[in-house]
Amino acid sequence: MFRLNAVRASHFLPSLFLLLAGLAAAYVRDLSVFFTSLFNVLPTLVLLLGGAYCAVYRRQRELFLMVTVYIAYFLLDTQTDYYRDNGRVREDAAVVFHLVCLLLPALYGLFGLWQERTHLAQDLLARFAVLFAVGSVALALEQSFPEALLGWLAEIRWPSLHGQWMSLIQMVYPLFFLVLVLLVVQYLREPRPLHAAQLIGLIGIFWMLPKTFILPFTLNIMCSQVMLMIAAAVSHEAYQMAFRDELTGLPGRRALNERMQRLGRNYVIAMTDVDHFKKFNDTHGHDVGDQVLRLVASRLSKVSGGGRAYRYGGEEFALVFAGKTAEECVPHVEAVREMIANYTMHLRDQSNRPQDDTAGRQRRSGSAGGTVSVTISIGVAERQAEHRNPEEVLKCADQALYSAKGAGRNCVMVHGQQSQRGAVRMS
Repeated sequence: MFRLNAVRASHFLPSLFLLLAGLAAAYVRDLSVFFTSLFNVLPTLVLLLGGAYCAVYRRQRELFLMVTVYIAYFLLDTQTDYYRDNGRVREDAAVVFHLVCLLLPALYGLFGLWQERTHLAQDLLARFAVLFAVGSVALALEQSFPEALLGWLAEIRWPSLHGQWMSLIQMVYPLFFLVLVLLVVQYLREPRPLHAAQLIGLIGIFWMLPKTFILPFTLNIMCSQVMLMIAAAVSHEAYQMAFRDELTGLPGRRALNERMQRLGRNYVIAMTDVDHFKKFNDTHGHDVGDQVLRLVASRLSKVSGGGRAYRYGGEEFALVFAGKTAEECVPHVEAVREMIANYTMHLRDQSNRPQDDTAGRQRRSGSAGGTVSVTISIGVAERQAEHRNPEEVLKCADQALYSAKGAGRNCVMVHGQQSQRGAVRMS
């Protein structure tokens, strides 16, 4: 149910940085005219730029999260402007503030949990209908029954749970807690930068609301930061889709190409290929082929000696060692080859998957589904005077890989060397 192995601190870091930056800016008392003017227009600019970005890439969930936060900002900003200009709050300030405090986390949680599962046009219309319906009902109640609505919102329903520290209406606190729990569950089930940004954004909103009329520009700053968190998460996920292989979790070929442009004078590239991979697919099916690729990727990612693994394409992988020589890298490459060759992979029965990790471990101890052994061939090439750019070194590593295939597979070959060293064959 929960994918704890996919949880990453990197999912939270951009949002945490934006949250801390917003907190620091909110506590600055004396602001220059430039920053005052900037904070006045910042939420609108963030919505226009981030909303356009989400709309272009059809990220409707993120778009409506940003719109929800902006509507709350607009309603409260009207109240804070009146308060700053007149030294007192408007007559409808209390009911508007309480309504926003109640509806903002509710809609934020709803749109945060609402996955895009239908046709895009239908999904867009459904989200807009929900937002319009909730807004219309709230506006009608506020205009028609302001005093009754205010009394209902401000009522203390659980006196034993009410604390003097509570600066918001009582109903808001269990609502925030419920949304927080649901967003945590969503992240643990599907760890993604967007789900992490939603969590941090909710914390920012919870901190912001009680400070709306206390700290100047808190509303402007924190609403902008929350929308920036969502936009940054969209960019983060776009980067992952472009630079990280979804099946294996390793950086992809585009990431490898960028890394190759930043290598120094000394480096080693090792090309790796899964032996008889077509046989796995033809004999056991593509599901088993995917299991093999994940196994190889997980072992290659653990290579020592400062190496970094990439998925080059198909059943091919690349290992990059910056600042190393071939002699230094071969023992680490040989170790990962032996690690994979000595591992017996238990095939999973896709029609009878275990319900949890405990049942899965018990099944792995048996023979259900059968077992297979996986081997890899590796070609290693070092930057030399005659091979100055990474593309040429990569070609040399590919040639050494073909030599390893021709030498019987399940071995390591180093380009341009003839002498043997232990279990490693040199071409």
